[in-house]
Amino acid sequence: MSPSDVKKYDKEFVVHSWSVQSALDPLVITKTQGVHMWDENGKRYIDMTSQLLNQNIGHQHPKVVQAIKDQAEKLCFIAPGVAYESRSFLGKALAEVTPGDLKRFFFTLGGADANENAVKIARMYTKKWKIITRYRSYHGATYGAIALTGDPRRPPVEPVMPGVVRVFDPYCYRCSFGLTYPSCKLRCADSVEEVIMYETPETVAAVLVESVVGSNGLIVPPDGYMQRLREICTRNKVLLIADEVMAGFGRCGKWFAIDNWNVVPDMITMAKGLTSGYVPLGAVAISRKIMEVLDKQMLWAGLTYNAHPLACGAAIATLKVYRDDKLMENAVAMGEVIRKETESMKARHKCLGDARGIGLFWALELVKDKKTREPLVKWNAMGADAAIAKEINKRLLEGGVYTTVRWNFLFVAPPLCIKENELREGLAVIDKVLDYADTMAA
Repeated sequence: MSPSDVKKYDKEFVVHSWSVQSALDPLVITKTQGVHMWDENGKRYIDMTSQLLNQNIGHQHPKVVQAIKDQAEKLCFIAPGVAYESRSFLGKALAEVTPGDLKRFFFTLGGADANENAVKIARMYTKKWKIITRYRSYHGATYGAIALTGDPRRPPVEPVMPGVVRVFDPYCYRCSFGLTYPSCKLRCADSVEEVIMYETPETVAAVLVESVVGSNGLIVPPDGYMQRLREICTRNKVLLIADEVMAGFGRCGKWFAIDNWNVVPDMITMAKGLTSGYVPLGAVAISRKIMEVLDKQMLWAGLTYNAHPLACGAAIATLKVYRDDKLMENAVAMGEVIRKETESMKARHKCLGDARGIGLFWALELVKDKKTREPLVKWNAMGADAAIAKEINKRLLEGGVYTTVRWNFLFVAPPLCIKENELREGLAVIDKVLDYADTMAA
């Protein structure tokens, strides 16, 4: 099929997510490999956002492709209620890398239903119903997961699942309390306990947070925040659920982002990097104390394709690639390259207000004025208001960089296998495009 036919049939028959369909003009991608992708004209792009922050090991890794082939030849599908080799061995492999006593796993289709099932389990275990989440958060787009989400994708589809209470974020660059770290004494964390008190601990089942906020601006919590949150939840008999769908599997330099603060939550939700997007799969890692209850009562959860054997086979191979290819070590090393380069960019560009990240999980926050910190593109900008972001994205593509520009955030989160010369090539394009963004700043 020719590229023109691909585009024609896409326009005629395919409905794309998060889009006004008539405004779409998508790239036609014909090939991917490592950190690169090629369009129908043979133009090469560096994937600086790992697609949807999920291709952690890079595109078309031969060992994972082979594992999928091998599993397909053995067995493509078997119902989730039976024991099978790839399921059992994936559980064992995950138990070797999850923190503390989170050694049992409920396998799902992806991140959204992992979060929904974590909420089901939390409510079942605690016999309470309220879930505390944050405003700058994204936990998925299904009706339960979008209810947990704080960002502007939620209001257009409300009303949604009840029982969700939101709190402010550990967003040091734009502190909701007007304070500065560390003299703030982590007011953002203490405010979570304040909300628990107002709602009463007897009604709050869990606090659900992204260990590192992803698509809402990549907010890395200050040291002490996750530790304080753990203490608050324990003190009030509230479960702590870490959403590691984006931040997990080496993205932040360790198996899970929360490992950077030596905190063990009561559950971890995961997806994306679990198979690096090669086959859909998610999971909920569950602590021993919760399993002691679940072992004695019905778990009211499950879908036909949960724990799909093909996906489990892919995940086993993916976990091995992280180790064999030393991807977490590379994420730490390349993260330091980004740190140094973006510090230089901040000095050169009046539009670059902040650059923050950990491992290979970074965002550049663009502003009109560094003193006032007025965003270059306002929060939840749509249509004409988002024209600057669209132009930045267009110029990046012209320069051969594929990444996400959302509102005033430009994401830098390439596959963990990226080499330093490839990373510097991508950063050089971003640096040049910021020259244009400077013309929009004060």
